[in-house]
Amino acid sequence: MENLLGLLRIHVQRGVNLAVRDVVSSDPYVVIRMGKQKLKTRVVKKNVNPEWNDDLTLSISDLSLPVKLTVYDRDTFSLDDKMGDAEFEIGPLVNAVKMRLEGLPNGTIITKVQPSRQNCLSQESRIIWNNGKVVQDMFLRLRNVETGEVELQLEWIHVPGSRGL
Repeated sequence: MENLLGLLRIHVQRGVNLAVRDVVSSDPYVVIRMGKQKLKTRVVKKNVNPEWNDDLTLSISDLSLPVKLTVYDRDTFSLDDKMGDAEFEIGPLVNAVKMRLEGLPNGTIITKVQPSRQNCLSQESRIIWNNGKVVQDMFLRLRNVETGEVELQLEWIHVPGSRGL
C-alpha cells in the first residue's frame, strides 16, 4: 500500500472489425497486463465487433510502466488464438489529473494525444472533464494482426491513504 499511487479503471468498451480466427467469426476477449497484474474481459461469442463494456481496475505504483492489451479468440479444444495487441502509456492522463481541476463544464477537453508511430492510437485521444472526473477516451489499433481496433475509456481513481500523485 505504501507504493500505491492510485487505481486506473479501464472501461473496455468494444472491438471493431476484429480478425476472423474461427471458420466465419471469432469468440474474442481482452487481456490487460501491467507489470505483474493481469486482467481479462468476458468472452463474446461469434462476434468480430464485440461489445464488452467491462470495467477492469489496475493498481498503479509505477507510472512509467506501459499498459499492454492483447485480444484473443477463445477456442474450446486448442490454445486460444492471438488476435492482435497494443499498448499505451498513462502519462498524459496522470498529467491531466495532477492539474487538480475543479468545476469545469462537462465535456471540456483538457488535452489531446495525437496518433503517432510511438503509440497505438488509431485516432486522436481526448482527455476530458466528465461528471467531475478526468477521463481519457482512446481507440487502439491492434498490431501483429491484419485488422482490428479496441475502444477504451481510462479513469484515474484516487485511493485514500495511498501516496497519491
